Amino acid sequence: MAKPATALKQRTIDLLNQRGVNLEDIADLVIFLQKNFIKDLSPELALDSVQTVLSKREVQNAIITGIQLDIAAENHTLLEPLQTIVERDEGLYGVDETMALSIVDIYGSIGFTNYGYIDRVKPGILAKLNAHEPGIIHTFLDDLVGAIAAAAAARLAHDDQGEQDTPFK
Repeated sequence: MAKPATALKQRTIDLLNQRGVNLEDIADLVIFLQKNFIKDLSPELALDSVQTVLSKREVQNAIITGIQLDIAAENHTLLEPLQTIVERDEGLYGVDETMALSIVDIYGSIGFTNYGYIDRVKPGILAKLNAHEPGIIHTFLDDLVGAIAAAAAARLAHDDQGEQDTPFK
């Protein structure tokens, strides 16, 4: 029998996959964020960092919660005015970004800057999630996926030996 933490991580990954996001998509975002800063950043290293971020319970909880809210909005089961707010992905709502910030906070201020940048330019899978196709709601998911990538990129930046402190003179 799988450990509960392992089962929750797998359930989180399964939910991402069901919503059209695979871990390689997120690893591609990590590479997008760090390609100019970490020499020889491989897809495998980026994917490993994504997996590490997804191992954290608070990340799993945020993803599962956000996906459930998106699904509830698709099924028109949220109470008004929340139903309309989530359907429209209203810019001033901000709860979706707040959930995402709980993920990026794990690896410090670089996570915040990574997230702000990737949320603004929406490369790769983020453009697809943010397309606002009729009947498909990713109000929370696009921000959460961006946050996972931002946190994974920040994690790599913290581990990059080229960025480690040098002795003072």
